[in-house]
Amino acid sequence: MMEGRLQAQEDEIMLLKSSLADALRRLRLHDQLIPLLKQQIIAVNPAASRVLNQVYCSDSFSSSRKLSSSSALDSHRHPATRARRNSEKLVKDPQEKTKKLLDKKAASSANLLNRSPSLESRTKDLIARAGSPGSRRGTQGQSIKMFIRGRPITMYVPSNIQNYEDLRMEPPVEKLELDWVYGYRGRDCRANLYLLSSGEAVYFIACVVVLYHINNRTQRHYRKHTDCVRCLTIHPDKVRVASGQTAGVDKDGKPLQPYVHIWDSSTLITLQQIGLGTFERGVGSVAFSFADAGAFLCVIDDSNEHMLSVWDCAKGTKHTEVKSTNEAVFAVEFNPSDSTNIITCGKSHIYFWTLSAGSLTKKQGIFGKYKKPKFIQCFVFSLTGDVLTGDSEGNILTWGKSPGDVKTLGKGAKETFQIMRQTRAHDGSVFTLCMLQGGALLSGGGKDRKIIRWSADLAPERECEIPEKFGAVRCITDVNGEELLVGTTRNAILRGTFSDGFVAIVQGHVDEMWGLATHPSQDVFLTCGHDRQVCVWNTAEHKLDWCTTLEEYGLCADFCPNGAVVSVGLSTGRWLVLDLQTKEVISDYTDGNEQLSVMRYSPDGSFLAVGSHDNFIYVYNVTECGRRYSRYGKCNGHSSFITHLDWSKDGKYIMSNSGDYEILYWDVAGGCKLLRNRYESKDREWASYTCVLGFHVMGVWLEGSDGTDINALCRSHSERVVAVADDFCKVHLFQYPCPKPKAPNHSYEGHGSHVTNVRFTHCDSHLLSMGGKDTCILQWEVKRAGTSDGGDRLHSASFTSSPEP
Repeated sequence: MMEGRLQAQEDEIMLLKSSLADALRRLRLHDQLIPLLKQQIIAVNPAASRVLNQVYCSDSFSSSRKLSSSSALDSHRHPATRARRNSEKLVKDPQEKTKKLLDKKAASSANLLNRSPSLESRTKDLIARAGSPGSRRGTQGQSIKMFIRGRPITMYVPSNIQNYEDLRMEPPVEKLELDWVYGYRGRDCRANLYLLSSGEAVYFIACVVVLYHINNRTQRHYRKHTDCVRCLTIHPDKVRVASGQTAGVDKDGKPLQPYVHIWDSSTLITLQQIGLGTFERGVGSVAFSFADAGAFLCVIDDSNEHMLSVWDCAKGTKHTEVKSTNEAVFAVEFNPSDSTNIITCGKSHIYFWTLSAGSLTKKQGIFGKYKKPKFIQCFVFSLTGDVLTGDSEGNILTWGKSPGDVKTLGKGAKETFQIMRQTRAHDGSVFTLCMLQGGALLSGGGKDRKIIRWSADLAPERECEIPEKFGAVRCITDVNGEELLVGTTRNAILRGTFSDGFVAIVQGHVDEMWGLATHPSQDVFLTCGHDRQVCVWNTAEHKLDWCTTLEEYGLCADFCPNGAVVSVGLSTGRWLVLDLQTKEVISDYTDGNEQLSVMRYSPDGSFLAVGSHDNFIYVYNVTECGRRYSRYGKCNGHSSFITHLDWSKDGKYIMSNSGDYEILYWDVAGGCKLLRNRYESKDREWASYTCVLGFHVMGVWLEGSDGTDINALCRSHSERVVAVADDFCKVHLFQYPCPKPKAPNHSYEGHGSHVTNVRFTHCDSHLLSMGGKDTCILQWEVKRAGTSDGGDRLHSASFTSSPEP
């Protein structure tokens, strides 16, 4: 702990030094700007010359006291940070918390050193006092300030805007419609893959329940959940579906209550909302009754007591409720032949519940002479009425009723549930069991990744092994007695048979994602993340083209404009160049020893800029069609880590953002020099716009933002709209440019975690968005005015309102 504190103090000292250096650099910049601004003021208003000379003299006299006087002005603190909505383990690890705290302190220190009135604001006041016509909006030198964490950020108004105050912001005519969902949540959820009577596989990821037609390869989406879906079951009619979600908080930090939706899979209409205000933390397991045609729904929540409740599906009312156990509960099911019997299993237990006279009573399964496993992972009912369980020891246990032991317990002895048989099944845990129509049984293993078919008397008949790259078997669904659907722990869904093997029909990442890039001329995009996978996807065919695993995890990427190669920045300062055809690494470079945050090619592909957490931007010459790189220069001037950067259309300049909310401009053609006068860049045109701070995107920020509320943005190639990825699980669409606060926008839900990145495809037909912890990629179709049916979950409003359609 002491070492951690010492390291934190050293890091803070280093950041304070960089903030001080930044303050000194700004003071030098002011001194260099004085003659230039003086000339501009006199040119606009000669009457201001005498006043300016007086103030300039007094300013020179007091400049030595700027630092000491400015500290007294730092009287207000940062506004309170709004809570993120994501409930899916968004709490950062201790190291990340420490880094974020240090970033806050660095920003605060920089704020402390920048409290003195800026030269620009003083000159504007002088002009106004002199009664000059230059005080009107849109004149040369006009600037706008926005504040993040109390720190002022100056933005210069372009010359083509004559009157900033008269600008009107409208929501864009373009809208988004969810087209495809990439991924499946198998890493930490059970029993979440079913086949409907329509031929659609139903599963979930993030806040979306996906209905994927396995033959037609089409998707539909149920999107009425407000946070991550955690469990799923289908009705005996194989049409109705029940899905339960976790709790969370909204963008204002107010808690959202978990609930279960019962909905019609053919129409996607919600039939009942179950348990709003009843469940705590989230819904862990759900099950329909079978003997009475699905009249009841059983729910177990994620509270400490894992409350077990039974609900009337038609009325949506609670029938009964009871505390289950303080241990983890993995599954719940009704006895298919008797709806008064319910079974639950989980950590070191299996309970047999009886519903009678509106109350539930339980009996614990007795292990007797058999070793008690740490976890009972799953269970099914055999055709003879026995209960078969799969456990963490790799065994299938057969349970049955035994008459009461009268000799030991006396006349009042009651019947018990005991193990009748133990069958060794897998090396490692048995993760899932699936009963087939003829009485045969399928079991799926964890460590051994095997699927085994058993006869009705539990004799092994056939087996196969899932490829290691897909992980362990999470759940199995029978298609037609021969063909199977298999969900895996590495977020894939496989389809196949014992004879022909299995192929993936759904794939996804298995850890947090940050890197996203779209191909300059093809319907292809690339993703990378903490799972060390680099994946190349096809937006037209909705599939994974290829995937490779790296030694370290990737955080950023960009395609070379010729489309032949792609560069990927890693967590250690290394960056690789991959050939899209051969999928091989053709170049390997290292810049510093900290993570890289942005890779960006110049418009003509002659340069590559690499933004690092060591505060530098490394610029490379690119030759041989993107296959050869040589260091051209290094942009040195940021006092915090690089977050975003863009090239000018002529490929000569770079605009960059940093972790302390700084906007800097660089003359690459002139030797990677910092442009001291940022005013000169106000009319520069940019080939791309991904910087989250800038005049043209100032309106995307919420009032009171803490600087981390927006993770990424992207301007469309048509320069009509800008898409924004925020920290509250939403994707926004604004018109471009968007220079005024509280700009109206369209807001879209679907992610269950902070949205880490967004990118438009090469022709602006689609937008890609990536969730962080939810490992979900959403592909949105961009609809022009008059082409959308309005059926998507859309919030069209300003930041402060979000009406449901």
